[in-house]
Amino acid sequence: MLATQVLRFGHSPDPDDAFMFYGFATGAVQVRDYRVEHVLEDIESLNRRALTAELEITAVSAHAYAYLADRYWVMRTGASVGRGYGPLVVAREEMALAALAGKKVALPGAWTTAALVFGLLAPPCETMQRPFDGIMEDVASGRVDAGVIIHEGQLTFAEHGVQKVADLGQEWQRETGLPLPLGLDVVRADLGRDLADEASRALRASIEYAVAHEDEAVAYAMKFGRGLDRERCRRFVRMYVNDDTLNLGDEGERALRTLYERGAAKGILPQIPQLTFVG
Repeated sequence: MLATQVLRFGHSPDPDDAFMFYGFATGAVQVRDYRVEHVLEDIESLNRRALTAELEITAVSAHAYAYLADRYWVMRTGASVGRGYGPLVVAREEMALAALAGKKVALPGAWTTAALVFGLLAPPCETMQRPFDGIMEDVASGRVDAGVIIHEGQLTFAEHGVQKVADLGQEWQRETGLPLPLGLDVVRADLGRDLADEASRALRASIEYAVAHEDEAVAYAMKFGRGLDRERCRRFVRMYVNDDTLNLGDEGERALRTLYERGAAKGILPQIPQLTFVG
C-alpha cells in the first residue's frame, strides 16, 4: 500500500503526452480515490528516475524499459507508436544514411528509443548525447555532422536550416514490416496487479475523454508544443495518440519484442527483457 493516497504520473512536457493526460488534468477521470499528480520532465530524465522506481506510474522510452522490467509493468494503454514514421536523422545537406559512417552525430539521450533504433539502422558513428531541443541548432551550426530529432522537431525541422537524411520509423518498417514502438507508460509492480490494471484502464479513459473533447484537449496540449500552432499541434497529437495508444495489441507487442531481440542481437542491449502487460 502507498503511504499516501497519491499516484505520481511522470510524463514529458510534450503535446502528445499532455493530450493523453487531459482527462486526469480536468478531473474527469480518477483512479479510485487517489489523487493523480503529474510530474513533468523530459523523457530522458524520466528514464533515469525510473531506474530507481521513484514514480508510481511514468512514461519511459521503449529502449529504457529493457532495464526496468524487474520493477515496472507495461500498460497496454499509453504507448507512442509510429507507423511508417518516427525520429528523424537530419544534417545540413542531403545525404544517404550510410554516408554518416564515422561522422559525429548528436543523440537525444542514451536511453531514448531514438538512440537504440539509430544504433540498429545506422553505420558506426561517433555519437554524443545532447538535450533534444538543442540538436537542430547543433547540426545547423556545424558542431555535429548530423543529429537525431524527436518530438515536435519532426514537424518543424525545415525551419531550422537542416535537411532530412532518414526517417527511422520508415526505415524500421521497411526492414521489419512492423510499427516502431517509441514510448511506453509503465506502472510500478509493487502497486499490485489490481491497482495496476485500474490505472491502465483510467489512462485509457483519460485518452478517450481527450479524443471526445479534441478541440479543448488540443488547446491544453498547445501549452507544451514549443511553438507549434494549433493545426500542427493537432497533427502531432494524432501521429502519436492513435489506436496503438489505446491498445498496444498483438502487433504492437510483437514490434516491442522485435526491438529488444534486435537490440540484444547487436549487443546494444544486455538481454531481452521479460515483458509483463497490464490493463
